[in-house]
Amino acid sequence: MPHDHGQAHIDPKSGDRRVSIAIWANGLLTVAQIVGGLLSGSLALIADALHNFSDMASLVIAFGARKISRRPADARMTFGYGRIEIVAALINYTTLILIGFYLIYEGGMRMIDPPEVQGWTVVILGGVALVIDTLTALLTYSMQKGSVNIRALFLHNLSDALASVAVIIGGSLIILYDMRWVDPAITIGIALYILYLAFTEIGGPIRTLMLGSPPNIDGSAVVEAMRNIDGVSDVHHVHLWQMQEHEAALDCHVVLAAEGWGRIERIKTAIKDRLKDDFGIGHSSLEFEHEDRVHENADLFGHGTSDQTEKNHVHGDADGSR
Repeated sequence: MPHDHGQAHIDPKSGDRRVSIAIWANGLLTVAQIVGGLLSGSLALIADALHNFSDMASLVIAFGARKISRRPADARMTFGYGRIEIVAALINYTTLILIGFYLIYEGGMRMIDPPEVQGWTVVILGGVALVIDTLTALLTYSMQKGSVNIRALFLHNLSDALASVAVIIGGSLIILYDMRWVDPAITIGIALYILYLAFTEIGGPIRTLMLGSPPNIDGSAVVEAMRNIDGVSDVHHVHLWQMQEHEAALDCHVVLAAEGWGRIERIKTAIKDRLKDDFGIGHSSLEFEHEDRVHENADLFGHGTSDQTEKNHVHGDADGSR
């Protein structure tokens, strides 16, 4: 069944303004944490700064994608511009993975010989980070239901707030007990969490770019629903993919029984209505075949045949609707 995205009632300009504020807040925080980390000798602060920088990059991607994705389809981009966000997200997650491994390496080296760390600088900047991360999470909270991307940003900032709490605790332990090994240990912890987020989320963009079927739609259920339409004998050569974040698409060959051949238009309408109402598939292209002139040994999914031999078939309607 289709996923209920529950669009938030926020106009585009207001949403853009909120994302813009979050970008500036995370940008200033990143600079402050890097400077503070270098001055205090805290790798944990720099690790948190890189995490915040990755979130800022995600916010910039989201902001740009929100703008570009509103452009209508044209002769060069007939499906529109929505997938730019997917490409950018893949780049962002790949960068996160590289940063995560680098921080684990640096943290490991510092665990062997922990440097001196100025605990008060760590605690103060950690507190500032906690405030800004909480603010950013609040700014994106009411927008998350309408966008998977914004929801990811919200969860990232919420996790950043927790990471900032860990940095504050680490700085406090350094002040109280001179436990310098805590700083690289927290760095490694943040790096592992970054890797966890990146590896668990990178599959979505890869699946979409590979034209994978939407994860929330059961392809077998879609096929069964079409086969149950009166007049439909069979279905094959099914392609089901995620066109954009909220748009699933399908094309397939529909085999009609002899008695249904004279009412192709009604059957086509019935199929499209079923796809839209039951699965949220608003874009479908259907090619009709008479059961007496059907492809032999056609694969259910994809566009191949078991023995590469086909009978002549009649091309019916290949109509797409949004």
